[in-house]
Amino acid sequence: MRIAIIGYGKMGHMIEEVALSRGHEIVATIDAGDAFDLKGADVAIEFTTPATAEENIRKAWAQGVPVVSGSTGWDAAALMDEDRRMHDKQMLVWSSNYSVGVNIFFELNKFLAEKMASQPQYTPSITETHHIHKLDKPSGTAKTLAEQIENELPSLQGGAGGRLPIESIREGEVPGTHEVKWDSEEDTIIITHIAKGRRGFALGAVLAAEDIYKEKNI
Repeated sequence: MRIAIIGYGKMGHMIEEVALSRGHEIVATIDAGDAFDLKGADVAIEFTTPATAEENIRKAWAQGVPVVSGSTGWDAAALMDEDRRMHDKQMLVWSSNYSVGVNIFFELNKFLAEKMASQPQYTPSITETHHIHKLDKPSGTAKTLAEQIENELPSLQGGAGGRLPIESIREGEVPGTHEVKWDSEEDTIIITHIAKGRRGFALGAVLAAEDIYKEKNI
C-alpha cells in the first residue's frame, strides 16, 4: 500500500516507522508550507491541527485519495456525514483515538455507564493529561468518553456546556492519560488508560488505512 503522511511531526514520524515495518511504502510526507502532492497514494494518514484538518482532507479528496484522520478539536462528524452522502466508497475514517487499548477502554466506559444509569448516588467526572504541545482542550478521547456517559445518563446533557466535568492538564511530554471517576459518599470507582508512547496510536491509524484500502479495492 502506498501511503502519504499529512503532518510530519512526532506522530507522522511514528506512523512512517510503523507503516514501513508492515511492508508499506511512504510516497509523500507533507508538512505546513509543503506542496500538497500525494503522488498517487492509495491512502493518506492525516494528523495535523483543528484549524487545518478539514482543508487537508478536502485537498486529498480532490486528488482521489481517501483519508484516515486523527486530528481532534474540529467538527469531524459533519465531514463524515458529507462523505457518506457524496461518495460511493468510504473516503474518510476519523477517530478521536486509534489506540487498540483506548478502544477497549471505550467499551469498558460504556459498560460502566450502563451499570451506573441505575445508581444515581454516583457522580461521574473525567480527567485527561497530555503533553504541553497538544492544542485542543479537552482531548477528543475525553469528549468521546463523555458522550458515551451522557448517552446513558441524559440528565448530564443539561449541565454547563452540555457535558459532564472534564479536567484538562497539560504537562511535560505525557503521551496521554485518561481517567473516568464515579464518586459517591460510600466509595469511588476509577478506570484509567495510560499511553506509554505514540506507537499504539500510529499502529491503529495504519490498521485503519489498511481497512479503507481493502474497501476501496473491493
